[in-house]
Order: sequence, then structure tokens, then C-alpha cells
Amino acid sequence: SCSEDHRGTPAHPGRVVTLIDRPHYDCIVPPSTPPPSYRVWGAAYHIPQQYVNEVQEYLDIREINGYSIQYAPFQPASREERPIEKCMVYIGLPSNPQFLGPQDLDKLAATIWRCKGPSGENRDYLFMLENALKGLGDGAEDEHVEELAKRTRETGMASGEIGATLGDGFSVEVAIEKVTSNSKSSPKGTEEVEKP
Repeated sequence: SCSEDHRGTPAHPGRVVTLIDRPHYDCIVPPSTPPPSYRVWGAAYHIPQQYVNEVQEYLDIREINGYSIQYAPFQPASREERPIEKCMVYIGLPSNPQFLGPQDLDKLAATIWRCKGPSGENRDYLFMLENALKGLGDGAEDEHVEELAKRTRETGMASGEIGATLGDGFSVEVAIEKVTSNSKSSPKGTEEVEKP
């Protein structure tokens, strides 16, 4: 999806990840494309009742530029834990003007390398996403994200600017520490871990 308000601008929209459900995926991807994993890794948060409205308002503003509220089941990684039947998720639907669908990876990498928005460099978002997925545990890695990050680094090396951004040695703990220490605008009872 395009990001005109966080990782890009209206003149130079960045790119951000979106989840997509199977029926929409089947409509936008050629039938010859190998199907991806049907599993999406992530984190679910329980928001205490007294903060639900405040958190919902905050997320609606943060996610307004490209995402719609959907509900999906959530299965914790440990099968001993009970699944959550109805988990609120922000998803970029193909009907949203910010939705882009599949793109050429080299062109996408070039866009990500050069875009920057109020939340920072688009490339940093991608590299933090890559590391966050690795940090979720075995099986959480995403081949598409890893290949895109690799090509984005190659774009940076070709431009001679790779030293100016995050590379393979980036630590997820550093990102979380940096983000949470600057999260004064986050609603009470939540931690700002939007980056990625």
C-alpha cells in the first residue's frame, strides 16, 4: 500500500505492508503464482476496557491512510493457549485508493530506498519489519519481505548510501527502545511499536 502520511508524502508516497485475505488475494494475483503461506505471524494486544475508546481513536487516525477495520481469528503460537475468535485488524483492501497490489520488486526497492515521510525513512520501516518478523520465532520469516529488503540494500549499495541506513546488523531491541522512549503521544495502556 502507499504511505503518504507516515513513510512517504503525497508527492512521493512510500510503501507499507498490508495483510490481505484469501478472496482478495485470488482476485489480484495471476493464477499461475504459487500460493503463499496461509499463516500470518504477528502480535495481538488486549486493551483494558477503560482505554478501548482512546486506543481505537488513536489507531483510526494512525491507520486511516490505507487501511480498513476487519475482524479475524488469532491463534497464539503456543497451541496450549486459547485462540481469540474475533481480533480487530487493520487491512488494506483493494477498494482503498492506497492499495497497490503486486509490484516489480526492483522498482519497489527503488521507491522504498528514496522515500521518506513524517515517521522516517521508508527503508528503515522495511528493515525493521524484516527484523521484527525474524524475532517472532521460527516460521515467521517472510520470503517476500526478505527478498525486498535484500534488493533495497542492493539499491542503497549501488547508490553509495548504504552506510546511512540500517543494515543486516540492526537490532529489534534498539528499535523498540527508541520507539517506546519517544511514545509520549501513544494512548495510555499501550506501547508504541508501530515502527515497523
